[in-house]
Amino acid sequence: MAEVTPTKLNPESHLLLDQPLLRLPAELSRKNFKLAALHVEHDRKALLAALKTTANDSLSGRTSASESLDSLDAMINRMRNLKRKMNGFHEEERTIRRQTRARLEHLHHLYRIPSLADVKYDDWSRLRLNRLLVDYLLRSGYGESAAALAKEKGIEDLVDLDIFMQCHKVEESLRGKSTQECLAWCSEHRELTRKTHNTLEFELRLQQYIELRRRGQLTEARQHAHKYITSDSETNNPEIHRAAGLLAYAPETKVEPYKTMYSSSRWDFLSNLFVKTHHELFSLPSRPLMHIALSAGLSALKTPSCHSMYASSSSNASSTTTTVCPICSTELNELARNLRHVQHNKSSVEHDPIVLPNGRVYGRERLLEMSSKVGLEEGKVKDPTTSEVFDASQIRKVFIS
Repeated sequence: MAEVTPTKLNPESHLLLDQPLLRLPAELSRKNFKLAALHVEHDRKALLAALKTTANDSLSGRTSASESLDSLDAMINRMRNLKRKMNGFHEEERTIRRQTRARLEHLHHLYRIPSLADVKYDDWSRLRLNRLLVDYLLRSGYGESAAALAKEKGIEDLVDLDIFMQCHKVEESLRGKSTQECLAWCSEHRELTRKTHNTLEFELRLQQYIELRRRGQLTEARQHAHKYITSDSETNNPEIHRAAGLLAYAPETKVEPYKTMYSSSRWDFLSNLFVKTHHELFSLPSRPLMHIALSAGLSALKTPSCHSMYASSSSNASSTTTTVCPICSTELNELARNLRHVQHNKSSVEHDPIVLPNGRVYGRERLLEMSSKVGLEEGKVKDPTTSEVFDASQIRKVFIS
């Protein structure tokens, strides 16, 4: 008797793939809080300094009453601006909390499903598949399609549309040879990236320097280097030395490393560096979740025989049957070729196994039935994979030990 595989659902194993679902809102909430605290601290210091100056000047008679009132009005306007910013941060926090609540509820459904055979698990898996598709579309640059799919399926709170669309916008601006949007992003997140010693902003400033040198603006290039590049001499000293040497070489030079610095491939390097920095900052996986799920699923199903010359009818024209193995299918065979196969501790075999002279093992009843259907004479059997024909007397019974 074949052992029946248990179908009890283990929610913990499913949550391994869904860690970014909760990690990103946590990172966004932390970022939102830090930015709000920075604004409060910056305006607090400025207001206290302005208030102290105004009070001292008023008491000493250095300013008139109208000038003091103007100074107070300016402080009040600054506080109103701060309140407006705080309202924006508050709305952002409410959105993050709503998304977190929806995602926790989505994951909590797993613990209410007792078995993999439950219809509720099919519904949950279909919802997760839609999330993976939206994630893949966003990472591939199809933001409008991703937004349309998320809206149609009602999963806007379960996907990260705004984050990825902002990332794609900056990425495309870099591929279009513009540094302005990426520098604005770096300025907004400088406090968060400073602790990681990230070089993105330095590389962007270096690219601006290269473009000034390419256009022959040597004076502007030196001024730019003095303002933005040489200040990082402790951490980027070799790059600064190469940047200095660039002044002596024209854009048409064949000398390395200056030829590479002038190359347009640096824009691709900057684009990839930004995406890497963005994903690390928000704790996002570097690969699409769809790839991770497919890799795990394909490896779990793959066996050493899946890529043999007799793998299936899809790869062997003489085969008379179609394999039920998904890895041997035309669609997935090449996709799984470079993946490792797992070590299976249990195997499922027919209840009446026999072995053919070529060493291939099948179930006796199903082999005879198939041979009869393809029109072989009585006493003959056909290997469904290699199409070899043998006498029935040549088959031998197999005993599993």
